[in-house]
Amino acid sequence: MSEKHTVGVVAKLVGVSVRTLHHYDDIGLVTPSERTASGYRSYSGADVERLHQVLLYRELGFPLEEIATLLDDPSVDAMAHLRRQLELLDERIDRLHRMAAAVEKMMEARTMGNQLTPEEQREIFGDDWPAEEYAAEAEQRWGDTDEWKQSQERTANFTKEDWQKVKENTDALMAKLAEGLASGAAPGSVEANALAEDHRASIAQFYDCGYEMQVCLGEMYIQDERFKKTYDDVRPGLAQYVRDIIVTNAEQQQAK
Repeated sequence: MSEKHTVGVVAKLVGVSVRTLHHYDDIGLVTPSERTASGYRSYSGADVERLHQVLLYRELGFPLEEIATLLDDPSVDAMAHLRRQLELLDERIDRLHRMAAAVEKMMEARTMGNQLTPEEQREIFGDDWPAEEYAAEAEQRWGDTDEWKQSQERTANFTKEDWQKVKENTDALMAKLAEGLASGAAPGSVEANALAEDHRASIAQFYDCGYEMQVCLGEMYIQDERFKKTYDDVRPGLAQYVRDIIVTNAEQQQAK
């Protein structure tokens, strides 16, 4: 005859509370096969094995009702359920890895200098400033480049006042670029080339921006609808204009 265990012994054996075992019994999920003469629950080896299966499914995130179906309905494809749960776990692991990486970056940033809080970012750049979206996309595009590393190092020590100054300078540059377009300063003219150099200088506060990199940025301004809208909202056609003065100035400078 196989060994029997009391509810207290089983609770310690599998690491759950007696109350949990009582609940599993009440809902018919893990019902002890016998009762003692005094009416106490008595678990067999098979009962404990079923309990381990339940706990495994619980660890994987299955609800109790679904676990009961998996264990008791022979028509259910348990492997299909497990494969789906594995996919969900993989997604959760990836999410946790991304969260851990974000926390590490926040810790690193805190040790290097003052960083803007989300509230401060909205205060300076506006309520619709998609900081996290742009930061994640920028890292995905350029995270392996020297320019990205320079940018991270330089901005790590930026204070709120520094970022406020960046915003003011950016707004002033946008206004100058719009004035250049409105005045008819053609790409390649002295005035337009000066604007292109002002633009390059504004980027250089974050990383060393050569003409090749600046041209890449100019192309992105017309290809990425978000950047195009940012410029064109200041003045219609401004994104194309900025791209054109950047490219023309770069060609002239590199031809010298």
